[in-house]
Amino acid sequence: MAYERPAIQRMHGYTPGKQPANTETIKLNTNENPYPPSPAVFEVLKHVPADALRRYPEPLALEFRGVAAELHGVRPEQIVAANGGDELLRMAITTFVDPGRPIGVLSPSYSLYPVLAAIQDSPVVSVPATDDFGVPRGFAARMNDEGVNLTFLVNPHAPSGRLIPRDEIVAIARELKGVLFVDEAYIDFVEPSLRHDLLPLVDELDNILFLRTLSKGYSLAGLRYGYGIGSAGLIEPLLTKTRDSYNVDAIAQRVATAALRDQAHARDTWKRVREERPRLQSGLKQLGFQVPDSQSNFLLATVPEHAIAQDLQKQLEARGLLVRYFAEQRLDDCLRITIGTPEQNTRLLDELARLIRS
Repeated sequence: MAYERPAIQRMHGYTPGKQPANTETIKLNTNENPYPPSPAVFEVLKHVPADALRRYPEPLALEFRGVAAELHGVRPEQIVAANGGDELLRMAITTFVDPGRPIGVLSPSYSLYPVLAAIQDSPVVSVPATDDFGVPRGFAARMNDEGVNLTFLVNPHAPSGRLIPRDEIVAIARELKGVLFVDEAYIDFVEPSLRHDLLPLVDELDNILFLRTLSKGYSLAGLRYGYGIGSAGLIEPLLTKTRDSYNVDAIAQRVATAALRDQAHARDTWKRVREERPRLQSGLKQLGFQVPDSQSNFLLATVPEHAIAQDLQKQLEARGLLVRYFAEQRLDDCLRITIGTPEQNTRLLDELARLIRS
């Protein structure tokens, strides 16, 4: 006999990227940073006191929020810590969306959004992206017409890596009657020359909430630590009402704080990823792939006409290389490839060249 709610019976859970079979596998399917975390992280881990495990952690992550606030030029009350960016997504839905009310997304996008919507028994208002994965005209108006109170945008966009400019984000936020959640999971890999910084908007717009994570830019995907940045009024209910009690553990708070403080190390890894991005893009194009420009740590590569994306993904996996394939409209002829180290990228291009020739 099934005891779960009807909405849970109907839904499909999130499908994570495949984990490697052994340590020799090159993992380019889940957009992790290919470089190690800051050495400061390991120093913190070596000196965690016993009482940090015996006692409950600081419930509001005060030290971390102070460091993050200073880094981003905001106040601590404008930041909420979360057990990974995914918990912040869930908190936002719980806080701003009544059960059964719609949630808005640009499609295609992060595949966890509709899963969390289904848990809330909420329909998804999905607006197709433009041919180049941009936000179409009338996007905000459609959300307003459908009664959407929470709209998700990934920026840079996943899975394409396209960056939505500041003026577009501002226009959408101003027009929306609800909350605009800007998922900046990959923001650390944007070219610095673009001078793309939307965080000052939290003092101009009271309906915009930004997600940041340490999973990508800080090489801490295994830690599960993220945070939200917004106006104090938007953050307050997340911080004091819908956040789980002691939602970020004592070790995670210490490690995350150390990682944020070592900006020199983090920025060096971002630079190394950005330097490899055009080389990998060029190599894929030479093999016949169509690869749009990306401001993320991954590329979306449409396979050559004579190739089948899923077959290539499976053949690469058999050769010890994991890349991501999505069996959904607009993506089923593509592979999403995380940018690895120079050696990993060269190995990928060599294997793809053999497969394409054969």
